[in-house]
Amino acid sequence: MSRLGILKTTVPYKKQCPAVQYQINVVSIAGSVTVWKFYYITLLRDPVSRYLSEWRHVQRGATWKTSLHMCDGRTPTPEELPSCYEGTDWSGCSLQQFTDCPYNLANNRQVRMLADLSLVGCYNMSFIPEKKRAQVLLESAKKNLRDMAFFGLTEFQRKTQYLFERTFNLKFIRPFMQYNSTRAAGVDVDNDTILRIEELNDLDMQLYDYAKDLFQQRYQYKRQLERMEQRIKNREERRLQRSNESPREETEEQGRLPTEDYMSHIIEKW
Repeated sequence: MSRLGILKTTVPYKKQCPAVQYQINVVSIAGSVTVWKFYYITLLRDPVSRYLSEWRHVQRGATWKTSLHMCDGRTPTPEELPSCYEGTDWSGCSLQQFTDCPYNLANNRQVRMLADLSLVGCYNMSFIPEKKRAQVLLESAKKNLRDMAFFGLTEFQRKTQYLFERTFNLKFIRPFMQYNSTRAAGVDVDNDTILRIEELNDLDMQLYDYAKDLFQQRYQYKRQLERMEQRIKNREERRLQRSNESPREETEEQGRLPTEDYMSHIIEKW
């Protein structure tokens, strides 16, 4: 028989949107309870770079066939989520083909992954008007991002590491490295294509701008907190140092004998 008995979730499971944390109580046979807390975290990336990277990934034969896209207890119908290609995969697709597919889940993927899709009828595009749907998804993604204890940005590796370590009181063995020579960076695209990608990922662009601002706020707050803690620590160390030195100075002062020059001065004066 296993040493651990019952796993019980004490916070309701949220269907699509990430919660800040949830808690699991592990009850042993002896009856003692160990509380485990789990946190959702994420990393965001510049939408254009992320889109180009996914295109290269798909171009090499990657698919998401095993993804069920569960929402409100069901998977989307083929009419709700048509495929962009026929056959086993979309390998060899051009960037033009990739951007031309209106059902491509690469479009605004970061907002879709962070938002609560049940608010807009999941993948049913006729549930609410398109403009309203986009607004609801964006606001939901922003809220869930705010509620996360930690998120990072791929373009700011060192700051991401700093925030993670300060948030969870952990230390990485090695410093994060900022690699800018990615597959996406190696793609040569013209300005019109970049504008087209930005248009297709307008919600992701807005989310990323919001995320950068929120990220910098959190970073600055942690830095100010660190400096304040360091000042308090330095002040305490100086106080302890003074308290250790003061008795010795008083003892030296009490036991100090007049020097010969000082005695000569006293005698001459009188």
